[in-house]
Amino acid sequence: MLVNILILAGLATFVLAAPVDQLERRATITPDATCGGSGGYTCLGSSFGNCCSQNGWCGSTAAYCGTGCQPGFGTCGSGTNPSTTSTKTTPPTSTPTSGTLGDCLTQKNVPIRLTSSSDFNQLAQPYNLRLPYTPAVIVIPTTVQHISDAVTCAAKNNVKVQPRGGGHSYAAFSLGGQNGAMVIDLQSFQEVTLDANNVAKVGGGVRLGNLAQGIYNQKQRALPHGTCPGVGVGGHATHGGFGLSSRAWGLTLDTIVGLDVVLANGSFIKATPSAFPDIYYALRGAADSFGIVTSFHLQTQPAPASVINWSFSIPNMFKSAASSANYFLHIQSFAQNASVVDRNLGIGIYMDGQGFSISGTYFGSLDNFNNKIKPELLRTLPTPTSQSATSMTWLQSLTALANGQSLSQPTTGYNQHDDFFAKSVVVPTSGQLTAATLTSYFDYIIKNGVNSANPWYSIINLYGGPDSQINAKPTSFSAYSDRTALWVIQHYGYTGNTGAPFPSGIIPFITGLSNSITSAQPQTVFPGYINYVDPSLTPAQAHAAYYDDATYAKLVGIKQTVDPGKVFWNPQAIGN
Repeated sequence: MLVNILILAGLATFVLAAPVDQLERRATITPDATCGGSGGYTCLGSSFGNCCSQNGWCGSTAAYCGTGCQPGFGTCGSGTNPSTTSTKTTPPTSTPTSGTLGDCLTQKNVPIRLTSSSDFNQLAQPYNLRLPYTPAVIVIPTTVQHISDAVTCAAKNNVKVQPRGGGHSYAAFSLGGQNGAMVIDLQSFQEVTLDANNVAKVGGGVRLGNLAQGIYNQKQRALPHGTCPGVGVGGHATHGGFGLSSRAWGLTLDTIVGLDVVLANGSFIKATPSAFPDIYYALRGAADSFGIVTSFHLQTQPAPASVINWSFSIPNMFKSAASSANYFLHIQSFAQNASVVDRNLGIGIYMDGQGFSISGTYFGSLDNFNNKIKPELLRTLPTPTSQSATSMTWLQSLTALANGQSLSQPTTGYNQHDDFFAKSVVVPTSGQLTAATLTSYFDYIIKNGVNSANPWYSIINLYGGPDSQINAKPTSFSAYSDRTALWVIQHYGYTGNTGAPFPSGIIPFITGLSNSITSAQPQTVFPGYINYVDPSLTPAQAHAAYYDDATYAKLVGIKQTVDPGKVFWNPQAIGN
């Protein structure tokens, strides 16, 4: 039975407050996997397990039946199936037989694909072809009930679970990050609707292009998000979600006002700032470790009547490291000049050893851009070899930023892939790039990147600067805790031929490119950006890169409460 506990909004510490009729409820078998407290449900005889954990959830593993188990609301210690008591975080390294897991899913009529299914290989193909993994099973749910049942079956059989929305995880974590996971593919969850308050309800399988078109066509609304229309909203929104409009509107994550989510015990809740606030906090920054978001509730903005899309190609940036460092120092100074720059200006820098361009968007008049912003930006830089500044509609702007890709993306059969390795460097405002660091960076590019054997690029986006709405939020706002960034840098090396073996030189080149910044400025702590997740990091390195200490400690506590068996797992999951 699907557990719908949306109405239980009084959960503060994951133990339900007692209702008015406590005495009647004490002998009642839980309908929603909650238990205990001063007058809670009993787990004894429930479908969720007979043990009531110290945190008020029913289950059957040692995490529920061991230390802290509440004997007044179920059994403790005994009755635990030895085959399901393990809380080991390492998932199976090979696909298990369909046996108990397959039987469980079949009995509950959950739509699945196994390795023997004709479309399994297509469904299991990663976006990053460098990292192929074979799931134990791919679930193709069409209802929340299917997801709840699938998670319950996985937990009973010690199979780790990861959701797949758009499937663009750089580390293939949406395939589990290792062989033998259960993948829950959300391709059927395609709802895009707007309510009377212009809050968009967005299915967990929706891609960004379809989202943008859907809310604009319904009510001319907009959201901040990335430029690739095929990226799924799930990982994008729950780990940040930057777009060139983010300095004006915040990250996609910042627009989340509610999430419909299936938790590790199969229960289904709506997490908001007032209902299940700790889960709401954790999902906004680390959702892959806490549940399957079936729908997002996103507060939209009125779409601007017009947007200025602008671009300048700057020559001679790979001739002299010292000269290029000075040019970048001017750009960095410009980006923090409050007399010229405000939240309405979005800035991105692209370089690949051959070309160097500065581009972005502006929510303002073309006259103001041309007469005020452009002259100050270009002052002291080499004369651009090409330039443009054009007023467009909102959807025209998004299409242009997508490099000609259609905003309309397929809901099934998506077949875009790459073969790459990427790293990120987050530059804090307090530790902005120095002349020495920039000289080191451009020197590395001139020596190693201009004639690189393999294609690569760097993208440098402005997150901070005057009145940035990304940094307007306190670190306590969500589990995405980096609210001090000036720049976020992505270093990306790829094959250019997805059918070829991955060249051995790409990873050391990209690693060296990042190190040319961090090693030159050892006094600065450079975090990373989790949406550019780096699979070469150990769990400890990843946690340090993506979360501050206080945030990570809080996430570990929430994880121990709502997913003590670590059902939701990938190699860098919370608690690893």
